[in-house]
Amino acid sequence: MKALVCILLLLETFVFVIQQQVDGGLNENEISQQISSENRRQNPPQTDTLRAEASTDSQQYYNLCFPDIYASLRELTATVTEQKENIRELTTTVTEQKENIRALETQLRDEMNKKDEEISSQVEELRKENRDREIAFSAALMESGSGYTGPFTTDITLTYKKVFTNIGNAYNPITGIFTAPLKGAYMFRVSVTGIGPTTAAADIMKNGKHVVFAYDEQPQNALNASNGVVLILEVGDVVYVRLVAGRRIFDNEYNHNTFSGYLLFPLK
Repeated sequence: MKALVCILLLLETFVFVIQQQVDGGLNENEISQQISSENRRQNPPQTDTLRAEASTDSQQYYNLCFPDIYASLRELTATVTEQKENIRELTTTVTEQKENIRALETQLRDEMNKKDEEISSQVEELRKENRDREIAFSAALMESGSGYTGPFTTDITLTYKKVFTNIGNAYNPITGIFTAPLKGAYMFRVSVTGIGPTTAAADIMKNGKHVVFAYDEQPQNALNASNGVVLILEVGDVVYVRLVAGRRIFDNEYNHNTFSGYLLFPLK
C-alpha cells in the first residue's frame, strides 16, 4: 500500500512538473514545494516519516529524470561554436581556392594570348616567304591590232608586250626576258602561229643557249606549234624566246603567240 501511494504521488508530480515546464518552467525549489503541497493534499493523515520518504523518493526521481540542462546547453553551445569555426575555415579555404582559380585563368589567358601572337607572327612570316616565292607570268606578243613579226635576217628576241600576269615581276615586257629571282624548278611554255608558206618557228633560250623549239611548216593556211620545258634555274639566270632568222609569225586580238612561266618549287 505504501509503495502504491508513492507511485501515484510520483506520477501526479511528474505530470504536474511537465505541465509547468510547458507553461513556463519551475525551478528546483518550486518543484520541491509543489511536491510537499501535493503530499499534504493527497495524504493529510500520513505520518512525518512517510512524508519524508516520499519527498526523498521524489527528489531522487527528479534528479534521475531532469539532468543538468545547463551542462547540456553548454555542451551544445560549444558544439555550435566549433561548427561555426569549421564553417569559417571552410569559407576561407573556398575563397583561397577561388583566388587560385582566377589566378590560373589569368595565367592561362595570358599564355594563350602569347601563343596566338607567336602563331600570328609565324603565319605572317610564312605568308611573306610564300609571297616571295610566288612567281608566275603570262604574256602575248601584241598589245593590240594584228600583223606579222618577221622574217628577219638574224635571230631576234621576241618581246611579249601584252602582259596577263606578272607575279613577282620577274618578267620584263620591254626586253622580253625572264630573270629568276630564286633558285628553283621553273616551268616555261611557248606557242607560235603563222601563215604558210613561211615557216613559223621559235626557240626557248636559257642564258643564250637553245633549249626547246616550236616549229610548224606547210605550203598554205595557218601554222601552229607549241612546246614547253621545266628548267632548274639559279638566281639571275635568264629565259626568253628567240624568233629564228627567216621565220615569220602572225598575231591578232586572239593572242595566238604567247610566252609563260612559273616557279614550281624553290630549291636550296
